[in-house]
Amino acid sequence: MPAQAQQNEVSDQNSVRSPVVQFHAWGGSAQVNGYIQWVSEQVHTQYNITLNHVKLADTSDAVSRVLAEKAAGNDSQGSVNLIWINGENFAAMQRNGLLLEDWVNSLPNFALTNPSRNPAMITDFGIPTHGQEAPWGKASMVFYYNSRFVQQPPLNLPELLRFAKDHVGRFTYPLPNDYLGISFLKYAAIALNEKDRDLLYQPVTKTALAHITQALWRYLDELHPLMYKQGEYMVRQASQLQRLMGTGELLLAFSFTAAEIPSAVNRFDLAESIRTYAMEDGSLANVHFIGITYNTESVTAAKQVVNFLLSPQAQAKKQQLAVWGDDSVLDFSMLSASEKALFKPAAKHTAALDTQKAVPLFAEPHSSWTDALRQAWFLRYGERF
Repeated sequence: MPAQAQQNEVSDQNSVRSPVVQFHAWGGSAQVNGYIQWVSEQVHTQYNITLNHVKLADTSDAVSRVLAEKAAGNDSQGSVNLIWINGENFAAMQRNGLLLEDWVNSLPNFALTNPSRNPAMITDFGIPTHGQEAPWGKASMVFYYNSRFVQQPPLNLPELLRFAKDHVGRFTYPLPNDYLGISFLKYAAIALNEKDRDLLYQPVTKTALAHITQALWRYLDELHPLMYKQGEYMVRQASQLQRLMGTGELLLAFSFTAAEIPSAVNRFDLAESIRTYAMEDGSLANVHFIGITYNTESVTAAKQVVNFLLSPQAQAKKQQLAVWGDDSVLDFSMLSASEKALFKPAAKHTAALDTQKAVPLFAEPHSSWTDALRQAWFLRYGERF
């Protein structure tokens, strides 16, 4: 069925009544709360749906509520309809059968995430989503460089090694007990093990760890002597990485929040010649998702709301720095010219990432790999600070 016809069908089903959807989502951010309020106004105007934002301090409270309803036999009139969840809560809800199954592929706008090319859209910290939750937004690893001294930045790991040889001491990464440091190791482990990548999306084993780290150690053994302080001293926090870029000691660094780079330039923490980009061999992505609970009464309305959240209109609004600044999960190669135009800022910052350039997204490995990689790294390289 054509996408527009599916849109109309879902809309027609809602036209005969005004259903209420209870959206349980973290309420600790004025920007996020304001955006959800805008969504509520849009779905009421466009689909006659009443969307209530139930602001949570801890998402696990809503998970516990659904679990209690299931234990009490309330299988059709749940108080939680939509829920914004992270990987840990998703695993708990999936394990206890608290989520509606196999509904995401029925959303017309889900196809715009291009899930066959972007596995991060259907994997939540290494766990297949099986159509039980829809991607909503993402943070992904980006690199930034000083264009005053670097004409062509590296676009993949082999080029990064050549860059380090040409600019000795001008690149480093944080220790792996920092989130950005362990993210760099995950990115390298995925990119360097293309044929055996599936191992990283299963619970780690001693054999799998030994296999995956062969290529990783070979690469890092060659990279470390070329890094800042010959790799003998490494920064402990992501903020120190940006500070070294600000003082000009580094020419290349990376971040998990693309929006913070132009903001740092505006604060004069980084030079005006800084430019942001994504590696072409892949970008480690951390996607956040929305689920529909198994006992939701208004399933059609809940799906309509999620389909709207995945629309170019809603994703473009969310990505605006003045609104939320959350990256879109849509694949821009799937959008029309008019849809792409929605994402163009009124005035593009020269240091901002070109968000209309599509790059492959690497899903986070299975959660068990985080501690395994960190411990193996310290065992091999020791404390370096």
